[in-house]
Amino acid sequence: MPNAMPSALHTRVQEFCQRFQLRLPILLGPMAGACPASLSIAVAEAGGLGACGALLMQPEEIAAWVAEVRANTKGVFQLNLWMPDPEPKRDAEHEAQLRSFLENWGPAVPPQAADSRPPDFAAQCEALLAANPPIVSSVMGLYPPEFVQKLKARGIRWFANISTVAEAKAAEAAGADAVVAQGMEAGGHRGCFDASLAEAQQVGLFALLPAVVDAVSIPVVATGGIGDARGVAAALMLGASAVQIGTGFLRTPEAKIVKAWADALAHTMPEQTTLSRAFSGRTGRSIATDYVKAATAPGAPAPAPYPVQRALTAAMRTDAVKAGDIQRMQAWAGQAAAMAKAEPAAQIVQKLWDDAQALLSAR
Repeated sequence: MPNAMPSALHTRVQEFCQRFQLRLPILLGPMAGACPASLSIAVAEAGGLGACGALLMQPEEIAAWVAEVRANTKGVFQLNLWMPDPEPKRDAEHEAQLRSFLENWGPAVPPQAADSRPPDFAAQCEALLAANPPIVSSVMGLYPPEFVQKLKARGIRWFANISTVAEAKAAEAAGADAVVAQGMEAGGHRGCFDASLAEAQQVGLFALLPAVVDAVSIPVVATGGIGDARGVAAALMLGASAVQIGTGFLRTPEAKIVKAWADALAHTMPEQTTLSRAFSGRTGRSIATDYVKAATAPGAPAPAPYPVQRALTAAMRTDAVKAGDIQRMQAWAGQAAAMAKAEPAAQIVQKLWDDAQALLSAR
């Protein structure tokens, strides 16, 4: 890092990297369903932090992912889990309306489809402990105290994803080693502890970040709407110790997402993304596709709670991927989506940091 960089910032970033065994303060966002081992291997080899969004993975899948990453890099990675939602309230009549609506967008949805449930959370937690990763992270809440004790006993660090100052304080009090401050610009699901506030409490990253930095004593990672070196430099100037990027890596060859999604990101302007519960029942930011617009239009049936909505839309989403139809796809996208480059992930990591250093060192 150049000596011309502001000294306090240089020290803060350097201490973060040393503490978490990184060469560069660039973290891959743990995107469930879009974090193949190949992407984390590339990011970790470049000196950043790899990541696995393990929400949808069975214990054996988590173990296999970790084995593949460790076989191909000595770099650092995190495993991320989504804290379980309360048991959803079911409404057969409402679900029938949703199935009828979804038939306009994909295959017929049988009633039993809504009964699908995520993998067992307790078993996933045991898989994380067995994998013994350098870092685990949480989203949609905080790990239970007994699990936090097990992490600390093994020397596993915990990054807690937060979206408000209150959540950041709660994470620090619960024993988190760092907080990841998620601005409302971020693609994918909003990480709010209370799902009912995900749309009401929309705080932009550059308002959230300095407030969180002032409120906690642990390192703060910035995420949401960071697409190039300007965003990296600005986040560090506002007090972040590192940045986490998700959408910015989706067009890389290592991400392996379908071509229609990757191509759409390249020309998606900030205002062409939107928040909705149309895919999973939990609020998330995606491209404002024809399906999303129809599902959020007046008169459309309200989404079912998570994970019922996700189960109901599964057939449509699968069919859309097979057909390469972006208008029906679950095309998560942050507001900086158009900045994503179709370049190797390692090249992106290095350029982000080189260019950010140049900006921070400019006279």
